[in-house]
Amino acid sequence: MSEADVKEAVRNRYAEIARNVRAPGSSCCYDGERGSEGISANLYAADETSCLPQDAVTASLGCGNPTALAELNEGETVLDLGSGGGIDVLISARRVGPSGKAYGLDMTDDMLALARENQRKARATNVEFLKGEIEHVPLPDNSVDVIISNCVINLSADKDRVLREAFRVLKPGGRFAVSDVVTRGAIPEQVRRDVLLWAGCVAGALDEDDYRAKLAAAGFEAVGIEPTRVYNIDDAREFLTGKDIDVDAIAPEVEGKFMSAFVRAKKPAPLSQATGEACCSGGKQ
Repeated sequence: MSEADVKEAVRNRYAEIARNVRAPGSSCCYDGERGSEGISANLYAADETSCLPQDAVTASLGCGNPTALAELNEGETVLDLGSGGGIDVLISARRVGPSGKAYGLDMTDDMLALARENQRKARATNVEFLKGEIEHVPLPDNSVDVIISNCVINLSADKDRVLREAFRVLKPGGRFAVSDVVTRGAIPEQVRRDVLLWAGCVAGALDEDDYRAKLAAAGFEAVGIEPTRVYNIDDAREFLTGKDIDVDAIAPEVEGKFMSAFVRAKKPAPLSQATGEACCSGGKQ
């Protein structure tokens, strides 16, 4: 299965979701997609979503709440990799305030249209949605304070490139704080090869040790992975049903091996910044 096949499957799936959300009379279930149900349910507190457009909430397809993980501060610049309908961008924009900026990056025209409509409804002026791929971020080096993402990095067939790009655009001392699906233990090859399961956030998920190694190879430090939900056999059946897979045979083999997790890392700061300019003190106590 090629990188192009994966991207086409991902783009088609999320374009269809965006169109269904925007369609007159649509519901949160939009023809069986998980939407705000399943593993995407109850990820946000009521006060986070109460002022957001309903379509932003409905189109949420994440596996966590990276805006809470990131501990955003007033005036910071945030980039959401794979921003979808814009829920995490809009929440981030409120947290960084008028002096900050929240970027959303997505490769799907229909999702970008939905996100920009949600931005208009939310009257968010410190938000910008960019078209592009997370493997090729259209922002300069050292330009953002925080990178967030919600169940998207697993969708990429070139995760090393994604993590290098994240490192590149982060400022020194910048924070990487994402929610993603990770695995623990061997996954049947039949699952890994299924392109629909790639688009469904399952087949492309990294083993937690591989995730740590790839972040370190990209240059990050202080890497941490914190599981937040381990998927049981019923979750496995939900993921696998409707795919070209023997669900009864495979579901027991993947029970407990997939999980949602918070993934944290940091771009090293210059020594002077990390030590509070101690290097310039001339050794005086």
